[in-house]
Amino acid sequence: MNTLNAQAQAIYSHHQASLALPGGSVDEASFNSKEPVYLAAKQACLLLGFIDADAECVANAWQAMSERTGKFDPAVWPDHPADFGMAGWPRTHAFASCPKQLGLYAVLPDAAWVGRMARAGVPTVQLRFKSDDSRAIEREVRAAVEAVNGTESLLFINDHWQAAVTAGAYGVHLGQEDMEVADLAAIRAAGLRLGLSSHGYAEMLRADRFSPSYIAMGAVYPTTLKRMATAPQGTGRLHAYARLMRDYPLVAIGGIDEARMPEVLTSGVGSVAVVRALVSSAAPEEVAIRLQTMIAAAPGH
Repeated sequence: MNTLNAQAQAIYSHHQASLALPGGSVDEASFNSKEPVYLAAKQACLLLGFIDADAECVANAWQAMSERTGKFDPAVWPDHPADFGMAGWPRTHAFASCPKQLGLYAVLPDAAWVGRMARAGVPTVQLRFKSDDSRAIEREVRAAVEAVNGTESLLFINDHWQAAVTAGAYGVHLGQEDMEVADLAAIRAAGLRLGLSSHGYAEMLRADRFSPSYIAMGAVYPTTLKRMATAPQGTGRLHAYARLMRDYPLVAIGGIDEARMPEVLTSGVGSVAVVRALVSSAAPEEVAIRLQTMIAAAPGH
């Protein structure tokens, strides 16, 4: 986050130099107003491309961090849960737990692909089956559950939580738009794990309020598979997200392939989701082996 820190420092120094004391501390009067650190941090984030909701989260957190520590330190990006209004670590999650290291996470279009990648030894697979036909959805979810039988793969079902509960899938993955409409109590009662998508600070904090089994963060790089409301997050932000959400199993997703995998893994996430890197490959089993080897060799795995 060095670029972000430098930008915040420059803006803070330019607009609030009169408030700064030697050593980078902020005088007591500055704490009577939200302006000194909050405004500098928010302006920095907006200039660096954060959407307003995310810039607001960071600005509030930086102000809270400055008040908590008694100084403004532009070299330290906020990543303390309390500064973001989150409960501290460790804590109990509302949904059933899943491994902290989910490893290679293959997002797949149908049950045939789920079975193929499960047999190839991919540890975590997701069925992302697109259809408006409820019977077709039920059939595909059942087939996916059957496809992982006899393997060690953990199967998450994207969106179709009712079918996942009925078929006895390992877990469900929901997007931000589905959190309010899905019956989370039914998913929890059935013992299914819950994964939630996020695309920046505001959505991560919202996901945290549901206390899911894991949080997915992206899109890290540009992707053509889904229209995104936010620009690609990049690995700089991914590092900061991983530090803030460090108690969760974390999944990085979005435009990740073999070439980009090493840079993503330096962030400390325990899982990396891939889509096109597998389904568009002429030899997906070979790609899966190489990707798993890269993940296993990363620090902390």
